[in-house]
Parts: sequence; C-alpha cells; structure tokens
Amino acid sequence: MAKNNLDLEKRKYVIGGIAIAIIAIYIIQLFNLQVIKPEYKNYADNNAFFNRIIYPSRGIMTDRNGKLIVYNQPTSDIVFIPREVTSLDTLEFCRALNITRETFKKRMADIKDRRQNPGYSTYTLQTFMTQLDMKASSLFQEKLYKFPGFFIQNRTVRQYNYPNAGLMLGYVAEVDRRQLEKDNYYIMGDYVGKSGLEHSYEHYLRGKKGVEVLLRDARGRIQGRYDDGKNDIAPVSGRKLTLSIDMDLQSYGEYLMQNKKGAIIMIEPSTGEILCMVTAPSYDPSLLVGRNFSKNYKELEENPLHPLYNNAIQGQYPPGSTFKTTQGLIFLQENAISTSTVYPCNHGYPPLGGRPACHGHPSPLSIEPAISTSCNSFFCYGLTSMLSNRTKYKDVNQAFDVWKDHLVSMGFGYTLGVDLPFEKRGFIPNSKFYNKVHKTDSWKAANIISIAIGQGEVLITPLQGANLAATIANRGYFYTPHLVKSIQDTVIDKKYTEKHFTGIDKKYYDVIVDGMAGSVTKSFGTCKAINLSPEIEVCGKTGTVQNPHGKDHSAFMGFAPKDNPKVAIFVFVENGGWGATYGVPIGRLMFQKFFKGNIPDSDKWIEDRIVNSVLLPNNYLAWKNAKNSAK
Repeated sequence: MAKNNLDLEKRKYVIGGIAIAIIAIYIIQLFNLQVIKPEYKNYADNNAFFNRIIYPSRGIMTDRNGKLIVYNQPTSDIVFIPREVTSLDTLEFCRALNITRETFKKRMADIKDRRQNPGYSTYTLQTFMTQLDMKASSLFQEKLYKFPGFFIQNRTVRQYNYPNAGLMLGYVAEVDRRQLEKDNYYIMGDYVGKSGLEHSYEHYLRGKKGVEVLLRDARGRIQGRYDDGKNDIAPVSGRKLTLSIDMDLQSYGEYLMQNKKGAIIMIEPSTGEILCMVTAPSYDPSLLVGRNFSKNYKELEENPLHPLYNNAIQGQYPPGSTFKTTQGLIFLQENAISTSTVYPCNHGYPPLGGRPACHGHPSPLSIEPAISTSCNSFFCYGLTSMLSNRTKYKDVNQAFDVWKDHLVSMGFGYTLGVDLPFEKRGFIPNSKFYNKVHKTDSWKAANIISIAIGQGEVLITPLQGANLAATIANRGYFYTPHLVKSIQDTVIDKKYTEKHFTGIDKKYYDVIVDGMAGSVTKSFGTCKAINLSPEIEVCGKTGTVQNPHGKDHSAFMGFAPKDNPKVAIFVFVENGGWGATYGVPIGRLMFQKFFKGNIPDSDKWIEDRIVNSVLLPNNYLAWKNAKNSAK
C-alpha cells in the first residue's frame, strides 16, 4: 500500500513536470515569435493596420538677404508590401508606369537583395519607384486598384530658383547600403544629402518622419484612420538654413567665369562668412533632380572639365605671387629683414644668374614697394636670409620648420574646416620632405628658392587664398570660413565664431597692407587696373602662376576698403596668363557688384571682354564637338 502511494506521488510530479515543460515551450515559442522574430508580429499587425510613412518637408535654404534658393515641390513614390502582392499583371503594371519589363525585374531583384537592402522583409513597406511627377502619379492612381499591395506615397522633391551654386548646394539622392547600415532612420528608397550643404547639414535638413496608422478590413482594404488618428505621429519639417552667400554676387561671378576653369571666393573678414563661392565649371542644380538624375549625372561625370569637382575647395594650385604677402610677414616676424632692408633686382635674382626672372621696376627695394611691384628678387633674398641664419637657428631644418609653422598658423597645409565635405588641404612642405628629396639634411635656400615666390612644391586651395586675404584685412586673425549664417532654432557651431590668430605682430600686417595698397595706387604697382579710389580704397596682390602644362594661371587676392574692410576676395583663372589679365579685372567687377550693386557703364567693356573670353582646354572642345556631332 505504501508502495502504491509512493508511485502515485512520483506520477504526480512527472505529470506536473511535463505540464510545466509544455507551458515553458509555449512561452519560449511566443517570445521567439513576438520578440526574436518580430516579422510574425508585424504580419499580424499588418493584417489589421497599415502604417503609412508621412515624409517631412526638407529644410529650405535662403541667401543672406532672404532670397529663396532651395525649396520643395510635391512628388510621389510607388511603394508596396511584398507579401500582399499575390497577383500582378506585370505587363499592365509596366505600361502604367511607362517602364520596361527588364526595368521591373531588375528593380524587384535589387529590392530583394539583402546586400543592397539590409532591411528587406516581405512584411514591411518597400519602395519600387521614386519621384513621379504629378501627371505620372495621377495616371497610375487611376489603375491602382489593379495592383493589390501597391500604394502611392506622397513626398517632396528639391526645386531651385536659380541655375547657380550646384556644387555648393549639393544634391539629394537615394540612400545606399552603407547609409542604410549606418543610420536606422533611413529605409530603402529614402533620400539623403550626398554632397555640398545637403550633405553637411543632412541631420538638420531631413526633419523627422511621421506615421499615419490606417485600419484595414479582412481583405486588406484601407478603411480609414485608426482610432481617429490618436496614434498618428506628425512629421517634423527640416530646419531652414540661412546661407551667408549673396545670390546676386554668386550669379554674377558664375556669369563672369563661364567658359573658364577656376574659382572666385569672397569672404566677409569680420565674420568669416562666405559671400560667394564660384567654381568654374559648375552645373545647374535642377539637373540632378527627378527621373533624369542618372542620365544627367553620368553626363556630368564624363565631362572632361569635371563639373562635379569643386575647384574652390578641392583645386590645389601654386599660389604664385599672392604668396609673397605671407613671406614678407614671416621674414619681418623672424627678423630676417626689417622695414628698411633693401635688396637689388636687375630683372631677376642676381645670385642665381637672374633666376627666377622679374619684370622691370625700381631697384633696390624695401619690403613695402617689393609687395607693390611683386619683386621676385626681394623675396628670394629674404628666404635666403632666414634659412642661413645660424645665430637664431641651429641648422636649415630648424629654420625651415619655423617657416612652415608660420604658414600653418595662417591656415595653410591643412583643411580650414569649411562646412562642405571633401575639402582638400593643399601642401606646405617641411624639412623632412626636402631632406628626402635632396638626400641630405644640409640643403640650402638656393635649392628651394621658388617657394619664396609661391611656386615649387607649395599648393593652396582658392578658399585658403581668400582666407589669407581676410586674415590680412583683419591684420592677423581669421574666422573659419563658412557658408551657413544661421540654422532655424539652432545656435551655429561655435567654431565659426572663434578668432584664429596667426602669431604675427599687427605692425607687420600694416606694412603688408600698405604694400598692397601701393600695388593699386602707385605707378609701378601691378594692380593699377583695380583702382576704385577715391570711392573705395582697394588693397590687392596679383599672381602669375607658372604652369608646366600650358599657359600660366592668373590670380588676384585683395580686400576693400583698406580700413574697416567689408570684403576679401581671391580669384583664380586657369590658363589666364598674367594676374593682371584676368584676375584683376574680375576682381574689379566683383568689387563693383558688391559695393554698388551694378556695373558702371565705364566698366561694361571690361565685363564684355571677360564674359566673351573662352579659356577651355582642347580636350573639352573635342569632346563637346563629338557630342554635338552625335546628336
């Protein structure tokens, strides 16, 4: 009897254990289905609800004067839930969207490819086609009932009031795999800023998506909003950007630079705000919008002038004689020269047999007229004096690295930090570079003398040239150049409001400023053609940049007025010849536009000459002729 009771007791525990195990299995499976594998929960929810994404309007952009530059227009996407596409007349569908069957098959394959679309699920919304215009969307809407599982998703697309500033503004395109994996805000078919300000300020411009929860019946048909919209989430529009540029200046600069390669950059010295950033060539931003995006992008990419390359921040050029201003500052600060030091010039640098050559001007010269006349010989003597000083420096390596450090403090050799992607740093060599080149650490100034006049290995970007002009205008400091003046409901990054001091005494900047003023007003000055006095006192410096591949490049750097400067400028025209041939007259016209708002009749002939000049390489002309013949 006792044994039977014991068996019953054991059976009770066994049965209880089995029951608990079964319950545990059910709990684990439910957890697995609802948490570990949420697609089943999504499927259940999707049977009753349809969560329609509401895309926010992307933030608009205006210029510094409130002129609308970038805004949005309504457009539509075709989206679908794969599991709900139970039957589809592919031919009818393709006709409705005016696409080929091959296009349909490729798009479907891309959507299902988890390498390209990591978030793919048959239960979630997928994007089939984007940016249908209103006409195409309306035609598809009429036949939508034939394509169960497909929906029309309303959104917006970028529009532009001006055919200018394409490289600066940037473009918006569909997210790629890397961006999908990096930021879970995006799903396949979403659009993101790919270049320019659209890229740099993406998190401000994109806003926040909203969700509209819709109720469906047993057949999947939309019955209306669920619970009167109490569970909906409203979208938040992207923030407005007020740009620092003046669109009138920008448009005019691009007008002057048509059929040329180079850049014009104007900066407000007192803030670092960029007033215009002209890159030539550029493109009309409206080309990279809508259904023709791929075709237009390919054509821009194949253009031998590289209109997708921002010369203003990515072009790296020898600065030519504009660089002599930095050399004068360094030599004065390091006591390699004084304001009374004079050097001879007989059409060139005598110790090296007249190389580098120099044009005729009074001789001998001190630093101020040397800037005004752009004397090569003076700055070659100055560099030699500094690098051979064994009282102050133990060897040429130490002296040269001091030279380089001064240039770094002026904003050269590294990126300035402008609020655009893909900025290049230029190149300022150090002593180790020349030790390697000359295979000795005992080289002399004569071996690298061309850097004293902005040639040789020294490279800068046009933005760095404009920043140098702003630094001289400020007599020794600069603000990080930037294109966005303000962001709606946001404080601008403090890095754009901090002064960067060069460490060179203000009194030496005053000497260089006087030399640049003399370049404009003195009879032997190289910038006489930009003289706008007595109305505006301009300070300037020309640059003729030697080009081993063809005609020399033309450069100009300056600011105005001399006291209390309002604007600084750097002009660079590839294959433009002397600095006075294109750099100076373009600088003059841009100053006239800035200060007066228009071009006086007396300067119209200058404008006509610049606008009608064509300075394009032969390979581009051949490419263009071939395209025209093909048409």
